[in-house]
Amino acid sequence: MPPEPLRYRTLWISDVHLGTKDSKAEVLLDFLRGTESETLYLVGDIVDGWHIRRRWFWPQPHNDVVQKLLRKVRKGTRVVYIPGNHDAFARAYTGLDFGGVEVRLDALHTTADGRHLLVLHGDAFDGVVRLAPWLSHVGSWAYVAVLKLNRPVNRIRRALHLPDWSLSAYLKRKAKRAVQYIGDFGTAVADEAARHGVDGVVCGHIHAAEIRTFGNVAYYNCGDWVESCTALAERFDGQMELLRWPLVPHETAVSGDGQAHVPAPVLVS
Repeated sequence: MPPEPLRYRTLWISDVHLGTKDSKAEVLLDFLRGTESETLYLVGDIVDGWHIRRRWFWPQPHNDVVQKLLRKVRKGTRVVYIPGNHDAFARAYTGLDFGGVEVRLDALHTTADGRHLLVLHGDAFDGVVRLAPWLSHVGSWAYVAVLKLNRPVNRIRRALHLPDWSLSAYLKRKAKRAVQYIGDFGTAVADEAARHGVDGVVCGHIHAAEIRTFGNVAYYNCGDWVESCTALAERFDGQMELLRWPLVPHETAVSGDGQAHVPAPVLVS
């Protein structure tokens, strides 16, 4: 008998990039089956419209993710979809609901302990996207090329029962300019949150899961489902944490009903 799903007050996921070969749709589907929440935010780039316009790719697991999200809505989960730059076509439907999924440009979330969080994708604060959109497409092409190089490496690692390894994430950690870019992005997003007079901000876009503080503003980036397979979670007491999927057998976690369940996701530090 499968374990009970882990229960959270709120979950945030971003940068799934459905419609591309590198989307970890199967892992996300396992996450969606293994967790429940009162509210689920889809923080942009859920569908990769840039790639789909060039070449159609939509296997069954990608369709299963969409169907699972709609089933969550039918079972009472509030699902809020905030489009990003790769699925910017959906911004034309801001304010409307589709199958119960609320499409919004951004959102204001209040945690269980009373803090106010601005939720947005974050591409508006990316200097490359804002000032040179053509360059972002070049960067997207280079990113996809690196992911392609990574595929045979991970096939070998899986054959050896080793976890996937991300070349692009490794390059980001080693490149000083990338580190500076991530820091500048976080500062810009946190500054926007401060201007709104909120306590924190939740975003995605840069595929770098992180919890940190800029001044008096809490910065939460929920990561992606191409490399890190991470999500941001709010527990029922308002505590925030980053989760990495898939499950880890030796860990335990307490669900919303106060019961411990095994296995549980890794907490990203």
